[in-house]
Amino acid sequence: MAALTSQTVLLVREHAFLQAALSSIKLRNFSTKSSPHSSSPNFGLLFDIDGVLVRGRKVLPTAPKAFSKLLDQHGRFRVPTVFVTNAGNALRNAKAEQLSQWLNVEVDEDQVIMAHSPLKLFEHFMGKHILVSGQGPVTEIAYNLGFRNITTIEQLRVAYPQLDCVDQKRRSLQPPSEGRRIAPIEGLMLFGEPVRWETSLQLLLDVLMTDGDVEAVPTSPYPHLPVLACNMDLQWMAEAHMPRFGHGSFLLCLEALYKKVTGKDLIYTALVGKPSEITYYHAETMVQQHARSIGINHPITTLYAIGDNIHTDIFGMNLYSNYVQRRRRQGSSQRVAMQGARGLDISRQDFQGLTAEHCFSILVKTGVYDEHGGHLLDHCPRDFLPVEAKLQQPSITVPCVLHAIDAIFERENFS
Repeated sequence: MAALTSQTVLLVREHAFLQAALSSIKLRNFSTKSSPHSSSPNFGLLFDIDGVLVRGRKVLPTAPKAFSKLLDQHGRFRVPTVFVTNAGNALRNAKAEQLSQWLNVEVDEDQVIMAHSPLKLFEHFMGKHILVSGQGPVTEIAYNLGFRNITTIEQLRVAYPQLDCVDQKRRSLQPPSEGRRIAPIEGLMLFGEPVRWETSLQLLLDVLMTDGDVEAVPTSPYPHLPVLACNMDLQWMAEAHMPRFGHGSFLLCLEALYKKVTGKDLIYTALVGKPSEITYYHAETMVQQHARSIGINHPITTLYAIGDNIHTDIFGMNLYSNYVQRRRRQGSSQRVAMQGARGLDISRQDFQGLTAEHCFSILVKTGVYDEHGGHLLDHCPRDFLPVEAKLQQPSITVPCVLHAIDAIFERENFS
């Protein structure tokens, strides 16, 4: 009974702490002025891309002007800045080149955090034989992250054409050739939405049901193979006037099919990209790195995340704000676990360089956000539910990215 009472007290204290942390993201705190700065800020910026800076490939009108305020007289960044996107089907250097053209500023690939970027922390899986799903240069992306033994969905389909039979035009009626064609798979890595959903869904389920050996009889082993997934966006905003399916929609289909066929829940070993705390942890390390590269040697103590999606950008930054408070409370001697990172050995991570004390989320209305009520729907990833309503409330809401920069500069007394 005494143990139960002690546990109850701990739970009550934790709840009280979370409530206190949530209060730190309220608008009244956001509007409080900080101490003046000269030309060297102690704050850093985390920009979403789609719906904030661009719609598809169309640059939003105020984005170039907003970024001109972040540059010095030589056209170089004077504010630590990174770009945190849930896109997962491109290389960082390609995205950096796009941003440079769109914003008329030189963006380095070390300023870009893709949905898959935190997977470089999962070293334990890099020697395994991994099946990769997505589109674009998926093999090159995997190699850049450190994975060396890769098979793509297309390679698996070619090796076992009879497994892919939805499309009648490419359905194979020939008997399979003799001999093993693909070594047993040891894990799945899902970078982004594929082109042919039916093919990827079928083959991913085949691999899970056969414990990685598609030549074997399905036995539905559980726990199943490791699944590393990126980009949980249910929807995103492109050129169309209404949101389009994101990789989160594909993951939802995979989860539902696995549950329907096996009666069990699909378990993610890693679920990275926004709103995962590990993505913001990785982003903070990149902000600190960019600060040093532009000559700022003092700690960056305040972070601002600018996004258009309350279920990823806002929710994610508010989650990280709570994480920062827990980490600071427990001290550097203890490791604080992060959601979406079951397969990460926290003890091997270096948290000494993280100096953030305050995190704020800023919502812009130029993207997927629906001010008429659509934002109230439950679009958060499965593993991050249930969600407190306060965690989906931005510190401030502004019309566009230019207003966001103006609001930040006003609060920081920075010009």
